[in-house]
Amino acid sequence: MIGSMGIITASVAQSTVTEFLKTMSASADVLAMAKVEVDINTIPEGKNVIIKWRGKPVFIRHRTQDEIQEARSTDWKTLRDPQPDEDRAKKPDWLVMLGVCTHLGCVPIGEAGDFGGWFCPCHGSHYDISGRIRKGPAPTNLEVPQYEINEADGKLVIG
Repeated sequence: MIGSMGIITASVAQSTVTEFLKTMSASADVLAMAKVEVDINTIPEGKNVIIKWRGKPVFIRHRTQDEIQEARSTDWKTLRDPQPDEDRAKKPDWLVMLGVCTHLGCVPIGEAGDFGGWFCPCHGSHYDISGRIRKGPAPTNLEVPQYEINEADGKLVIG
């Protein structure tokens, strides 16, 4: 009888501790806001990579010198949502943006459109090589998330 009570007590204690620890762990919405790390050494110049962060696609582009020159030579003051390329890319050869069209939330296609950047086929928004809206119904540029680039170890951390 004493042995049975000891086993039942131990089982209840284990269950209680396990449930308590589950409540102390991070919830799914907190985990979704976590940081994501990308090895940028594997992305060749002139190519895009799409990753998922916070349930949204993120475009990472390793830009060529010609693309950087094109983005910086554009008269950004005349654009619908004026923003210089220098404010959009922390390092000129790396562009990081949320891949969500600012019109209705579609996912634009890379290396397409009238300006060689991104094109949203749903309603015809055209973004340039810096992710700035140039033509179509989208009201603003593609959003740039918080990120850090550590070129020493070749890592990009978003979030």
